[in-house]
Amino acid sequence: MHDKVSATDAALELLAEICADHGPVLFHQSGGCCDGSSPMCYPAGELVIGETDVLLGYIGGMPFYISGPQFEAWKHTDLIIDVVAGRGGMFSLDNGRERRFLTRSRICSRGGGD
Repeated sequence: MHDKVSATDAALELLAEICADHGPVLFHQSGGCCDGSSPMCYPAGELVIGETDVLLGYIGGMPFYISGPQFEAWKHTDLIIDVVAGRGGMFSLDNGRERRFLTRSRICSRGGGD
């Protein structure tokens, strides 16, 4: 685990709502195809974590993963999960809540486990 992800209070509030409705969840940082760079939120156990996926850390006690190639590109960046108005990704549990998770970033001086 790399402990390179955090969440705003607004993100933690939305996450708590989603967990109250769906139980435990996990996040996977989207690769940018259909849903841009949105963090996708899935019920725990419904997304197969690949061998190259990297656990960045936990937000609200829920695991947050990113693909290995994305991690290599972003390893000097800390991700901050926030919330903005709008619709979430088609398969993400924030969809239909008129608020969605959004990834912000901060470049950091520490490496990603080099």
